[in-house]
Amino acid sequence: MKEISLYIHIPFCISKCYYCDFSSFANMDDKIHLYIHSLIVELSLYKERLKNYSLKTIFIGGGTPSCIDSKYIYKIFEYIYKNFHTSELTEITIEANPGTLNKEKIKVYKEAKINRVSMGVQTLDDALLKTIGRIHDVEDFLRSYEMLRQAHINNINVDLIFGLPNQKIQDVMNSLKKVVELGAPHISHYGLILEENTPLYVLYKEGKISIPDEDDERLMYHKATEYLTHHGYSHYEISNYALPKYECKHNLVYWNVLPYLGIGLSSHSNMEGKRFWNTSNINTYIENLEKSNLPIEGEETIDLQTEIGEFCILGLRKIAGINKVEFRERFGIEIEDIYNDIINKHNNNGLITNNDRYIQLTKKGLDLSNVVEIDFFK
Repeated sequence: MKEISLYIHIPFCISKCYYCDFSSFANMDDKIHLYIHSLIVELSLYKERLKNYSLKTIFIGGGTPSCIDSKYIYKIFEYIYKNFHTSELTEITIEANPGTLNKEKIKVYKEAKINRVSMGVQTLDDALLKTIGRIHDVEDFLRSYEMLRQAHINNINVDLIFGLPNQKIQDVMNSLKKVVELGAPHISHYGLILEENTPLYVLYKEGKISIPDEDDERLMYHKATEYLTHHGYSHYEISNYALPKYECKHNLVYWNVLPYLGIGLSSHSNMEGKRFWNTSNINTYIENLEKSNLPIEGEETIDLQTEIGEFCILGLRKIAGINKVEFRERFGIEIEDIYNDIINKHNNNGLITNNDRYIQLTKKGLDLSNVVEIDFFK
């Protein structure tokens, strides 16, 4: 039986963070019940198509999935377990924000067989949290983390952001130190991206906030990597670090260009040689599913050239790099037969290394990954 991963999008939040450009909404509680009903209708429309697939991983993202009543999360899984092949499920993740969890919610999550929680923490500095519009504080995070541990949910990811307004290198290291002391088995450490039309972007353009310059931002990244690897974390993807056996299996599906289905608002899918995506309009989404129509907004066929390019670009995101043996087995050709000039170019300029099995970004290449990736997608 073929394997596929499932992404489920819950777009609701208590409050929209100042840097957030994701498909999410605050103050839409009146739509939660109808949206969850629509999600289950959408799942039902894929039942026949997935009859020969076994679900490998499930990831519930947002938005803030933990801000809605846990009965809705349970209802989604109740449908999944009754209608899809789930015996091979190894990892089920739900995103959660500190302060939105309680013991009852966690109990229901466990009953739904959720075994991994990804916490949007961003920083362990209360002043910085306020600057970026987060509604939790450090104590909320510590309480939430402890509740998960007490419930024997040990596979916890902590999301952190560096390059925040007025953030210093020592601020970054202080947050990492506290998270490592807690024993969090997985840490995602992302650089801030100022997205247009977000409140933080507007404040920056108006000169009301400043962010670290490029040199300091890169120093934050490399200092963090040195610290985490020194403390036993494997740096296995550009922005992700894990203790042994705690790599995120769901995200590896994306980075290895394996099949996945996205359910919910704005979700993207990649399966059976096609990429398709749902509408980002919540009313259109619900209206389509009221008529039992899939809410797909666009679709494209993934030709061989595109698939090869994506395999290389996403492969370079992994610290192990592009697996040349897998490339040959998947595409029936040596990677050098297609990219020899590009490989030599970036090997000579010190951005990649090339050996018998892998093409990997160097430390310098990690800072200039976009330069390399663009060439592999030509």
